[in-house]
Amino acid sequence: MTIRSMVRKAILGGCLVSLTACGGIASGDSGWFKRRQPTLDQETLDQRALADQQRAELAAFEPKKKRGNLWDLFGQSDDPNVTVRVNKYLWQASLEVLNFLPVESVDPFTGVIVTGYGTPPGGGRSYRATIYVQDPALDARSLKVALVARGGGPVSAEVARSVEDAILTRARQLRIRDLDL
Repeated sequence: MTIRSMVRKAILGGCLVSLTACGGIASGDSGWFKRRQPTLDQETLDQRALADQQRAELAAFEPKKKRGNLWDLFGQSDDPNVTVRVNKYLWQASLEVLNFLPVESVDPFTGVIVTGYGTPPGGGRSYRATIYVQDPALDARSLKVALVARGGGPVSAEVARSVEDAILTRARQLRIRDLDL
């Protein structure tokens, strides 16, 4: 056996070892070492779907990041830690309409109100709400409400829309009262 053939065999062996280490048999991709995947019952699948839906609803409340440019450094920009950019009528109306819910956290700088579970007057189910006032305009597009029923997941779109309508109606009443019209 010559040195040249020994070098070829060593290189070939090294390639085989490195390929085996990268995948295939060693990583369990072949049928030899596959583990049996546990089956999920319908209740677990429903819970995961509900959790995914709630995450998607809350993702709508995350503020979008605005990209700036070099000239923004020299402009007169308001400090977001000092300036409140929410509509005061929507904010006050949200707190008044949902006053049966215990307030867990409020942040007027980002416009988010998070409540705990509470039962509406004359109702039997407990609800919790997250309200997002995203614009200083008194407009329906400025308000987003996410309601969740205890044990039942998100509420129907009609219920959420009726709560939003009640908040918007109360906000208009507050504005009219302030304008003395």
